[in-house]
Amino acid sequence: MATVRKSNRTTGKLRIGDDWNAITIIALSQSNPLKAVAEFVENSIDAGATDIEIVRGRERGEPYLSIRDNGRGILKDDQGLPNFQYVATHICDSIKRQLKTSGAGNGVQGEFGIGLLSFWTVGETLLMRSASDDGKAYEMRMAKGDPTYTVIPRRTLFAESGTELIIKPLLPGLRQFSGEKIQWYLASELRDRIRQSGVKVSVTDRQARKQFLVEPRQFDGRLLRDLPASEAAYLEIYLSEPAPDSGVGLYRSGTRVLASITELVAFNHAPWNSPYLQGIVDAPQLTLTPGTRLGVIQDARLDELVDLLKPAEEILSQAIEAQRHAEEERASRQILRTITRAFREALITLPAEEYDWFDLQRQTKPARDGNVNDEVESTDAELDDTGDLADGSPIIEHDDATETPQKQFFEYIGPLTSVRITPTSCVVRVGQTRTFRALARDQKKRQIDREVLYQWRVLEGSAHLEHIDAEIVTFKADEPGLVRLGVIATEGGLVCEADALVTVTETLVASSRPGGDTRQGLPAYSFRRAAGELWRSRFEVERNLIIVNSGHRDFVYASKSKSLKLRYICRLYAKELVLKNFPGLRPDELLERMLEISMYTEENLR
Repeated sequence: MATVRKSNRTTGKLRIGDDWNAITIIALSQSNPLKAVAEFVENSIDAGATDIEIVRGRERGEPYLSIRDNGRGILKDDQGLPNFQYVATHICDSIKRQLKTSGAGNGVQGEFGIGLLSFWTVGETLLMRSASDDGKAYEMRMAKGDPTYTVIPRRTLFAESGTELIIKPLLPGLRQFSGEKIQWYLASELRDRIRQSGVKVSVTDRQARKQFLVEPRQFDGRLLRDLPASEAAYLEIYLSEPAPDSGVGLYRSGTRVLASITELVAFNHAPWNSPYLQGIVDAPQLTLTPGTRLGVIQDARLDELVDLLKPAEEILSQAIEAQRHAEEERASRQILRTITRAFREALITLPAEEYDWFDLQRQTKPARDGNVNDEVESTDAELDDTGDLADGSPIIEHDDATETPQKQFFEYIGPLTSVRITPTSCVVRVGQTRTFRALARDQKKRQIDREVLYQWRVLEGSAHLEHIDAEIVTFKADEPGLVRLGVIATEGGLVCEADALVTVTETLVASSRPGGDTRQGLPAYSFRRAAGELWRSRFEVERNLIIVNSGHRDFVYASKSKSLKLRYICRLYAKELVLKNFPGLRPDELLERMLEISMYTEENLR
C-alpha cells in the first residue's frame, strides 16, 4: 500500500509481510495439546452437537485421535457441498465473529478462526470429514508445515451427519495423552459449556481398553449463596477444607480461561488465593488472548471486573475467617482430647500419689479468657474413649426407672487383649509396702469386669509379694535395687503379660506440696497472643486454665505442623503440671520430673 508523506512524517497501514510465516506462528502458539482438544470439542458444541465421541487408538502402528459429533457439520456452499475452502482460506476471519456481530451467535464461543490450526501441537496430519446436502461424504486433508490443503470425496455406504476430525499420527511427545487425562481436563475446562448445552461427551481409549464419560466437575464444600449477583459476572464459589489443588477458576461463557484467577496480578491477593475456596468466576465480557486462549487482555473490561468483585471479596473474607476459626476450635478440642488420653495413660504408668493434681475423674468446666481472640476448650476429661472412668472402671448411672435399657452389641466388653500394671514405674523406700494393680483390657481398652486369672512374680531383683494370684498384689523389698515385676493374665485360652519397674531406695524426695492443695481436673487451655513477651504458658489456678502464648516464636514454629503443635502444647501441659505438683524443688529435680512426665505422656500421644 502506498504511503502518504507530509513534510518529515510518514504514515501507513500495518500488513502481513509473510502470510505463511504468520500462519505458522499462530498454529504453534497453542502450547497445551489438551487445550487444542477442548477447542475441537467446543467447535462441535457450537455446531449444535448433542453427542460427541473422542477416540484415542492406534491404526497401522500409528497413534491417532478422532473427534466425531452429530452436529450441523461444515457450513455448505451454494452447491450444497461442505465449504472446506472457506475454512482453509479464512484464517483469523471466523464466521462465528460475524454471527456474534449480527446478534445470531448466542452460545457460540469461537471468534478468532484459528482453532483448527492448533492440530499442529497434537499431530502431523488433519483429516476433516463432513457430508453434503445430498448425503455424500467429503474429506479435507491438511499437514503440519504444509501450506496446501486437499478436498476429496469419500466412498461410504452411509454418510453420517455432523463432522469427524482425525489427527494422525500423534506427536512423539504425547505418549501420556491418555483418555483419562482428556476426561479430567474437559470436565474442568468445559464444565459450564457441557452443563448449559446438555451435550454428551464420551472418551474411548482403545489402547487402554477403557471408556469414560465427561461429567462436569463437581466442587466440594458449602456453596456460598449470599454473593452479589450481576449479569457481568457469574460467581459459583464453595467454601471447603483447605487443599493444595483448591482455587477459583476464571471462565468466559462457560469455558475456562485460567485454572486460578490468582494468575492475574489484580486478583493475586486474599481472599482469592485462599486454599479454602473452590469454584468459578465467569465473566462473558473479558477479552481473551487469541493465540492460546489461556489468558485475558488486561484492558478496561478487566478493570471493570476487578471493581465488580470487590463487594464479594469482603463477604468471602468473612466466610473464610469464620471457617478458619471453626477449624481451629475443632483442632483445639481434638488436641485437648488427645492430651487427656495421653496423660491418662501416663498416670496408669506413674504413681498417682505423686501427681494428685491429675484428678481425671472430675469434669473440667469451660472457662473463657477475657481476650476476644482467645480460644477456650474444655472436655469431659474424666471419661476415656469408651465412656469409662480414667481408672478403667465403668460408669454406673442410677435412675429412677426400674428397668435398665438393653445393651447394644458394641457396648459389651470384648475378650482379653492386653494387661497393664499400674503404676508401671515408681520409687519405693526400703522396707515400705506398696500395692500394684493389674488392669485387664479388651481391644478398645475397656477394663474387663469378668473373672480373670492373675499370676504375679518377680522377674529381676529381690522382693517379696503377697496375694500373687489376685488383681492387686502387695510389694515389699528389704534392700535397695531395681526390681522388675511381672504379671500374667489368663482368660480362657487368652494369655497376656505385662511388667513394671520398681526402684527401691533408702531415701525419697519429700513432697513440698502445700497441705491444703486439692485435686483438680485436667485444665483446659486458651490462646493469648503476646508476641513481645517471652513466656510460653501460664496456669491460672482460679479458673483451672492454661494460657498459651500464641505469639511466641516457638508456638509459631510449632504451628507449621499439626503433630509438632500437638507435642508442643503437650509439653506446656507437662511443664505447668510439674510446677504445680512439685513447688519448691531444685531446678535439677524439676527437670527430672519434666522428663519423666513428658516421656510417658508422648508415648501415648497419637
